[in-house]
Amino acid sequence: MAKKVLVTEKVADEGLAILREKGFEVDVKLKLSPEELIATIPDYHALIVRSVTKVTREVIEAADKLRIIGRAGVTVDSIDVEAATEQGIIVCNAPTSNIVSAAEHTMALMLACARNVPQANASMHAGEWGRSRFVGVELYEKTLAIFGLGRVGGLVAERARAFGMNLIGYDPYCSPERAAQLGVTLYNDVDTIVPLADFITVHLPRTGETVGMFGPEQYARMKDGVVLVNAARGGVFNVESLANFVAAGKIGAVGLDMFEEEPCTDSPLHEFSNAILTPHLGASTVEAQRRAGMQIAEYVAAGLEGSIVPTALNMAPVPPEVMDAVGPYVPACQVMGRMLAQMNGEMPKNLKLTAAGTLADSDTSILVAGTLKGLLSYKKVATVSPVNADAVAQRHGISVETFSQSDAGAYASAVSVVADGTEVACTMAAQSQMGRLVSLRGYKLDIAPAAQSLVFEYVDAPGRVGVIGTILGDAGINITTMQIGTKPEEQCALVYVNVEGDVDDALLTRLRSELTDLKNLWYIKL
Repeated sequence: MAKKVLVTEKVADEGLAILREKGFEVDVKLKLSPEELIATIPDYHALIVRSVTKVTREVIEAADKLRIIGRAGVTVDSIDVEAATEQGIIVCNAPTSNIVSAAEHTMALMLACARNVPQANASMHAGEWGRSRFVGVELYEKTLAIFGLGRVGGLVAERARAFGMNLIGYDPYCSPERAAQLGVTLYNDVDTIVPLADFITVHLPRTGETVGMFGPEQYARMKDGVVLVNAARGGVFNVESLANFVAAGKIGAVGLDMFEEEPCTDSPLHEFSNAILTPHLGASTVEAQRRAGMQIAEYVAAGLEGSIVPTALNMAPVPPEVMDAVGPYVPACQVMGRMLAQMNGEMPKNLKLTAAGTLADSDTSILVAGTLKGLLSYKKVATVSPVNADAVAQRHGISVETFSQSDAGAYASAVSVVADGTEVACTMAAQSQMGRLVSLRGYKLDIAPAAQSLVFEYVDAPGRVGVIGTILGDAGINITTMQIGTKPEEQCALVYVNVEGDVDDALLTRLRSELTDLKNLWYIKL
């Protein structure tokens, strides 16, 4: 019996044809209500959506046969990926389908703002001929600041360079090598870069760090007459304060294609003719829609056929026997990645993972993906799975090496990770299947990390642990578990303390000031 695919939004006919040619039964049912979708989904093995259909936990839990959800586009905000993962359902997207269209729309908004195209067009349609009112500026030799140098930001850089613009950029996760290839001079902080730009365009994901990234303080630091463009995600610009700066003439023009809440039919910017507003058109080209439909059809077909899904966001194409061996270590690798992200502070250039003992002959790709997920998700910058781990690592300038060794020391199996020289290793507690740290920076330990921990490294001497306990006690911090590792040859010790309570900057400052010969102190939140 043919597997059934439900399509709930308009998808290119070429994509539907691909699925039908492969023998799948395809039903197109548009404008289903949430209740209708829940009632319909149990009969289907695959679901293809765009941005309108909400694939909620209720929908997923009603989908008895569902094996894959395909998003004919980039973002998966409308899909409960966690619920899908719990049910073993692959979620995939078509991340490259609209990047050219989005980059071109960015340039269109930039040019429209620079040359007053919409205002002049409206004037002409009103029967006027007001040339003097619409004097614009050139892009040539102007400085463009690009925030986010991923796929779309990179294409914008290429196009802006062809206009003769000077390119500067901000992207904490872009390698210097990639920036150099794009002809972009990187800056490390927002406050330094914004006063330099004649034009600013953002190509950033919507995260806790990027929402409201540009507000009154940033606008005040910008050049007079600066042009701002956002065809990426709504909310990066604080629209309320932005309108004030447009009204004051500080900001010369704004081009927005994305809004915090959509559809957006009214906002503080709607009253200004130099605010060029478009209704989320970045992906709205014939070519992008065709690519999205064809790409997602190929990926959904691959998932239904049991093949690798190149853009799977949550599932690993790992055989069951391999998953049984390495699967329990994945959460531990994510924990180690999050620890390394906090201890190193910066994205590592080199990552080395070693699987030891009974893991020595296993495919370690899922462990690498777990570690990278921990590293990157701590900063909320990427979704990582085994099928995209290599690309994500390359995108962020991380060189990954994997090793295996038969000897896991005192343990049946273990995984160690070294990020730019900082080492951490774990094993699994057989009965609880809980990851336990067995080494950190070369210090031998045996402790299960808690939600928050303090890690001290100091020159070993009597009384150090007592000082730590006293200071934490004074601050109302409860120590739940503690482990001490030593390096006699260096006369150093490392103390790993799991704690409960509010660890603030004042407490960390006191610990640093009152612990003599303290080499390092890290506050780790998992």
